[in-house]
Amino acid sequence: MSVSTSSDAAAGTASPQFVAGLIVAVGGAATLAGAWFFQLVIGLAPCPLCLEQRLPYYVGVPVALGAAGLAFAGRSPQARVFLALAGTLMAFGAVLAAYHAGVEWKFWAGPATCSGAGPVQGGMGAGGLLSQLDAVRVVRCDEAPWRLLGVSLAGYNVLIASTLALVAFAGTRPPRA
Repeated sequence: MSVSTSSDAAAGTASPQFVAGLIVAVGGAATLAGAWFFQLVIGLAPCPLCLEQRLPYYVGVPVALGAAGLAFAGRSPQARVFLALAGTLMAFGAVLAAYHAGVEWKFWAGPATCSGAGPVQGGMGAGGLLSQLDAVRVVRCDEAPWRLLGVSLAGYNVLIASTLALVAFAGTRPPRA
């Protein structure tokens, strides 16, 4: 049975894998907190693409925390694998965000369920269409409800997710000999 010393712990916290894992986890959690802030405090309802962009963070934050924990425990090879997975998730998130930003800028069409006139359900008889219009609030994916300096939340997510992916992948590099 080995006993961990304070110098072992200091070595774990100084490792590039620990730092990268912590940056990705904290950055991803802050990004999710920002998304929830805009939704719950500011009142911007997320569209379906906005919600999909959160999925890589929901998985990537715990994976990045796992990488930091493994690095802290001195298990750098396993930490690198976790960081590669976190980086891949963040890169996927950046691609989703770029797709969404492109839909907002009308570079390409978005999903029919949130980017245009959806199908009419239940026919037009007896006020069916009017009752549907009163009951349903569709959040459109092709309209950015908020921009700062001309960049939408999806655009900022491209930058954030790309940066977190680069940090995670930088943490996968083996130590220098």
